[in-house]
Amino acid sequence: MPYCSIRGVDHYYEWIGESDSMPSGDKPVLVFLHGWAGSARYWESTARRLVADYDCLLYDLRGFGRSQLPNPLPETVAAIGYELETYADDLAMLLDALSLDCVTLNAHSTGASIAVFFLNQYAHRVDRAILTCSGIFEYNQKAFEAFYRFGKYVVDFRPNWLRHLPLVDQMFMARFLRRSIPATDRRAFLGDYLDANYEAALGTIYTAVSKKAVEVMPQEFSRLTIPTLLISGEYDQIIPAHMGQQAASLSEQVTHHVIAETGHFPMLEAPDTYLEIIGAFLSQTLERVINSPQNP
Repeated sequence: MPYCSIRGVDHYYEWIGESDSMPSGDKPVLVFLHGWAGSARYWESTARRLVADYDCLLYDLRGFGRSQLPNPLPETVAAIGYELETYADDLAMLLDALSLDCVTLNAHSTGASIAVFFLNQYAHRVDRAILTCSGIFEYNQKAFEAFYRFGKYVVDFRPNWLRHLPLVDQMFMARFLRRSIPATDRRAFLGDYLDANYEAALGTIYTAVSKKAVEVMPQEFSRLTIPTLLISGEYDQIIPAHMGQQAASLSEQVTHHVIAETGHFPMLEAPDTYLEIIGAFLSQTLERVINSPQNP
């Protein structure tokens, strides 16, 4: 399996295309970012349906999936921290290592928040972006403190035997979904959650849902200069659709689309609809990029 060392952490990545071993070189590159406690595994089915037009790059964020933190954790790695901006920097370094100058992004949930920072910090490296299940939170001290207590319990209580209990994957994913998804996807997500590094899982809870994030994310959305599609699930309980609409309203660059009868994983719950929507966006924005004054 291919790995790339970024700031002392071996990052797992893979190419999905007509040849999975390497990019073709004659197609645009579409990079996928996963959400909290997940991995690139749940993006694979989406990527495989786009290989006619894109070379798809999937990778696991630092501390998640197959990009495990070193054990024991070196001070230099611990010092990086788990702010969303640091994960945006990780992506830039990965693109450097793979000699990729400009890409298209498709990011989900916490990965979408990371992508927003990337779009502003490295705007010259992105032509278009899709944010799946993203939005603006309102700060409520008591609610956030309760969320942290619950989040710490969720991260602390992850016995390995959970993955072997019948139907536990269905129970685990119930809050995330409106429609059923394949059992293989449910089991993969449960496995990624159980395997996530403790420091990264807890650290990103505190940074992604925080008073700072509430204050900073609206500013980041308002600064966007890259054509962006924000997709929400109509019945998403994690990041409700109205939060996506609020984020989209902050920038003329952002188009908001709600997929009916889906929750937090619309790309898996309604794959045909999802692909139709992003396909139309990518085609329109690609034509706009090609015909821009900078590309005579």
